[in-house]
Order: sequence, then structure tokens, then C-alpha cells
Amino acid sequence: MNKLVYRIAATASLLALLGLVSVACGLGQSDDDTFRIGVMESLTGPGETYGTVINQSKEMAVAEINDAGGINGTPMELVVEDSKCGAQDAITAYNKLTDVDGVKIILGTSCSGAMLGAAPLAEEDGVVLFSASATSPDIEGAGDYIFRTAINDAKLGVDAGNTMWVDGVRTLATINESTDYAEGVQKTSVEQFEKLGGSVVASEKYASDVTDFRTQLTKLLGANPDAILLAAQSEFTGGTIIKQSRELGYTGPFYTEVVPTGTTALEIAGDSATGVKAIIPSPDLETQKGKEFLDNFRTRYGYVTLPWFIGSAYDTVHIAAHCLEQTGDDQDADGFRDCLYGLSWSGTIGDGYTFDSNGEVVGLSNAVVEVLPLNERTEENNGYKVLGAAPTP
Repeated sequence: MNKLVYRIAATASLLALLGLVSVACGLGQSDDDTFRIGVMESLTGPGETYGTVINQSKEMAVAEINDAGGINGTPMELVVEDSKCGAQDAITAYNKLTDVDGVKIILGTSCSGAMLGAAPLAEEDGVVLFSASATSPDIEGAGDYIFRTAINDAKLGVDAGNTMWVDGVRTLATINESTDYAEGVQKTSVEQFEKLGGSVVASEKYASDVTDFRTQLTKLLGANPDAILLAAQSEFTGGTIIKQSRELGYTGPFYTEVVPTGTTALEIAGDSATGVKAIIPSPDLETQKGKEFLDNFRTRYGYVTLPWFIGSAYDTVHIAAHCLEQTGDDQDADGFRDCLYGLSWSGTIGDGYTFDSNGEVVGLSNAVVEVLPLNERTEENNGYKVLGAAPTP
């Protein structure tokens, strides 16, 4: 089925299901009394643990904006769809938001695979797609309407490769989830590691529904690597792999990315995660706005996890409000796009960051963190200590 036929069929099915045949008469368009913005996050699926908190962060931002009087007196409304961390589900969510709800600006997605699925449609339709957490290098250059505050994993790969090399790692085994995000992390990290002179002695991949990784891990350990590089899409798989590797007797270093440092992943891994190093966006949120945001999020929801990413999501909503104040029209995707291109923003995740001609964020950086022993992990330190910027060989 070609794309046009698929989208017509998908839209027709949604209209019939929801009883919204009157959308053709204009009822699916934005209400003049609100600014309506679409949201696509992984509320279920491999990215559920972080998609949920990212969505909570956006809801909190909207509540604050509306409590303060809205945008030039007009309230802001989020229309939320579950993109489930996958390309096909993201396309379904995108079609619902654009064809039924009539939105022209979408904040999301949580996952790189979902972003890569929806981005071609958004670019073709002239719909802004603005992600706080999709990091795949393949998103760069996806189009004139595609933006992200998330840092490109090409940078993560360089930082990871450099960190492992400086730490004395010369032979590496890798294991990654078979998703766009995790494969991007693995690829870019290995490229930098090999460029420096390192070698990969074993490599394994796994599907997102796998729960026992002992067979793959046994193969990796049999190659006797200096270290293991883990790239996981879900916190469950990341935490489980670390735990099972220790149960199999592996005592060497682990290197990873942000997902296995989430609260759920560390709960699963327990003390097995102690000493794991991860390359993640600088997590301290040292700006005044960042500190206030974390305090308010903890007060509202009772916990904090993956602080940089929920802060990133919070920023996207406030950026959206700023651009809507400038354009005065939630249907003006071109005006919103131009606002982003001309923006210099100081928010929770950094001061004075901007977007380049590819919609890539400029002015943000990664850090190296190390997971603390179980008895030293607290809500305030998120279970790890920040070692600083990645080293340069």
C-alpha cells in the first residue's frame, strides 16, 4: 500500500471509529480559544518509563503557563497520542493528530525510531516535529520542520569512544537493543573507539521483548573483553543485562548511555550497577531555572528520574509558548519553524542554546557519570556521581 493510500485509509478508519465525520467540515481544526499543540510520546512500549515522565513534564509546563495567564491571555492545550517507541505506531499517532485533530505543531517523539517514522510525513506536510529526547544521528537533516533539543548521538559516540580509550580499554564487546536509538549509540561509539586503535572482539543484538540475555552475554564474556558497551532502548533490558552479566561472573567495566541510568534500570540492576559509567547529557541542571524545575517536578509527582530529559521536555513546551506568542497562530507551522531558527534560549538544560540549519541543538554538552554503590544512591543524586566532561585522548 503506498503512503497516500495508507494515510487515507488510516484517517478514514479513525474518523469512523471516533464518529468524527464532521472533521471534514472543520471541527478538527484548532479552537480559536486555545492554542492546541500535539504531543507524541512513548506512553507504552520500550520507552514507557521515560516517555511517561517526559509527558508529565510537558503537562506540568502547560499547567504553569496557563496558571500564569496563558499565551497573551489564551490557554495552551496538549493533544497527546502514544507513539509507543516505534515507527509504525508513530505514523498512526501522527495521522490522528494531523488529520483528525488538525494540529500543525507536534512535540515529540520520545524514541528515535518513532521520530524517523513520522519525520518524512511531517516534512512533506509542513508540520513541525520538535523532540526533547530522540537522539539518533539519522534524524539530522530529516527536514526543514524537524527540530530537537536532544543532543545528537554522534557526539555521544565520540565521547564514549574517547572515555573508554582514556580509561585503558583496548578490546571491547558490545550488546545493543535492535532499535534505531541503540544501534546508533553502538555504531558511533565503536567508530570512535576503533578510530583511536581499539578493537571490537564480540558483538550481540537483541529484540525488545527478550528478557533473558545469558546466552548473548556468555558469548561476549567468552571473548574476554576489557570492557562491555551496552546500548539499551528500555530501562528493563538495560538493568537486566547489567545484573545478569554480574551473575555470570563478569567483574569488568561497563560503559553505557542514559537509559540504564534511569530509576527503573538501577532498581533492577541493584548493586550490580555500581561503577557503571555512562555518557549522558550534563545532568546537574545547574541553571536557576533547572533547580526550580526539579524542585517543582518532585513536589508535583513525588520523584525525579532522568533529570536532563524531563528538563528538555519542559523546555520544549516553554519554547513552544514563546513561538506561539510570536506567531499568534497554532496553525502557522512556517512561522513557528522560523521562530525556532532565530531562537537563543536559556532554560532548564542550559543557557543560550540555539538551533542550526538542520534543526540540531547547539550549545549543549554531555558528561560522564558513574553509578554509585547501592547504599549511596539517593533521590537527590539520582544514583550516580558526575565525573565531568568526557576526556580527550
